[in-house]
Formats: sequence, structure tokens, C-alpha cells
Amino acid sequence: MKPERQAYLLLALIILLWGANWPIMKIGLEYIPPVWFTAIRLLFGAACLFVLLAVRGKLILPVRHDLPALLSMGFVQFGLGLALIHIGLSSVEAGRSAILAYTTPLWVAPMAVLILGERLGPYKIAGLILGLAGLAVLFNPATFDFSNPDVLLGNGLLLAAAICFSVVIVHIRRHRLAMTPLQLVPWQMLLGGCVLMAVATVYEEMPPLAYSHTLAAVIIYNGPIASAYCFWASFTIMRTLSATSTALGSLGVPVAGLVFSAIALGEPLSAPKVLGLTLISSAVVALIVGDFIKKPKLASQWRNPHS
Repeated sequence: MKPERQAYLLLALIILLWGANWPIMKIGLEYIPPVWFTAIRLLFGAACLFVLLAVRGKLILPVRHDLPALLSMGFVQFGLGLALIHIGLSSVEAGRSAILAYTTPLWVAPMAVLILGERLGPYKIAGLILGLAGLAVLFNPATFDFSNPDVLLGNGLLLAAAICFSVVIVHIRRHRLAMTPLQLVPWQMLLGGCVLMAVATVYEEMPPLAYSHTLAAVIIYNGPIASAYCFWASFTIMRTLSATSTALGSLGVPVAGLVFSAIALGEPLSAPKVLGLTLISSAVVALIVGDFIKKPKLASQWRNPHS
């Protein structure tokens, strides 16, 4: 099989696996508090990647040059960002959570203007307008309960998670890695997982755990599959496909998340969610096209590693 065709098959598989993980994470949070859940997921996933790299003879210690990227992604993306997603997911529908978490490119564009001095072309301006319209639909007072503090906080935390990922993307744009992303990611996951384990120990009470087939399946899915395997597959794809193909393909994840959540959890496919997803997806397409026309970017800048 040609490498390009294999990469597209991997991309389709990642869309399905990360999309399906939204209702799976929602189920897991019924058994484990969100910060503990995030820490366990990160540490399990890191262990799997360490084993993979060791078997392939590519496991190395982080180099000093990549310490800023290690700290940025370890603390902000894997630690804070994923924790915010899991906390928000505790009180927000899984399908809606997937949509909000994938608004990352909407926040990257204005940050790049303010911090990196980039210019907003017509495509990016159109993308921001479409994205804001999508958020307006999702937070329409006629369909969104602003009187429920838990739901309001949960939605806010999911948007905050997307902003955290945006901060990391903008930071990484200014840093050229000495290590490969696959060599660096398990160290970032280990750092984020250890920090969250310490936070959870102090601030989040872990309920007594009795063995459950469901809980075991959720942990196994989130560690080796949704974290370790999907990250490995995403790096394989980035070496084969163009930045645009990879970035546009990632838009399938919130679509799959919405569908899987409707099937597995019985969440309604309401008109505001579908319309909001359509507008935000169109916004991301416009932003990616505008960015690519100006100057081709690495696919990793647009990949969302928080599913």
C-alpha cells in the first residue's frame, strides 16, 4: 500500500477513535474525578509511548534546547488543557464539548496577530466572523441555560482549554524542535501527569474504586489507544500528508464526537449544535486556507491533541 493511502487510512481511524472517545470520557468521569482521570490517562499513555520508543531504540532524555516546549506543552497543553476539558465535560454534553474544544484555531489567529505580528487576510477575517457566529448559535439565550452555574462554568472551561492549546501553538511556532515530536511527547505527558497527580492528591478526593469492566475499558481506551496510539499515528500522518490535508481532516473529530455521543449517550442532535458545528468547521477551514495561502505551516500547528 502506498504511504499516502496508508496515511489517509490512519487519519480516518484517528477521527473515529478520537471522536468515539468523547462519550467514553464522559462515561469514565462517572467513576473517577476529572483531575485524577486526566493524570491516569496521561501517565498510562506516556508509559506506552516510552515502551514504544525503547523498543525502536529512539528513547532519549529531553535536550536543553527543547525545555521551553517541554514545559509549555507539559504544563499548559497536557496538564492544564486536558484537565479543563475533563472538568468541563463533567457538566456539559459530550458532543457539545467536542465542538467547543475544537475552536482552538479561532483563538490562534488573533493571538498570532498580537504576539507574532501576523496579518489578518480576508480568509482569516471571514473565518473569525464564521467562528463567532458559530459560538453565538451555541450560546443563544433561547437554547442555552445561562441560569445554570454548573453548565455555564463547564462551557467556559472547555473554551478555556481551547485557548490553552492556542497559547501553546503560538509558542511552538517560535520554537524549532531538536527532538522529534514523538520523542518529546511522552516526556510532556509524564510532566503533565505528575503535576496533575499531585494536584489531585491535595484537592480532589478519590472515591473508593471497585473493579468495573466499564472503568477498565475506559482507562485502557484512553491510555494505550486514545493517547499513545493516536499520537503515534498522528505523527506518522504528519510526515506523509500536507499540512492542509491533516488540518482539514482533524475537523472530522468533532463531527464524529457529535454522532458517537448521540448514539452512545442518547444526546440529541439539536439544530443549534449542528449549525454551530457547521459554522465553526467552516471558520476553521477559512483560517487554515488563509494561513496556508500566506505561508505553508506544519501540520502539527493545527493538530488538536486533546481528544
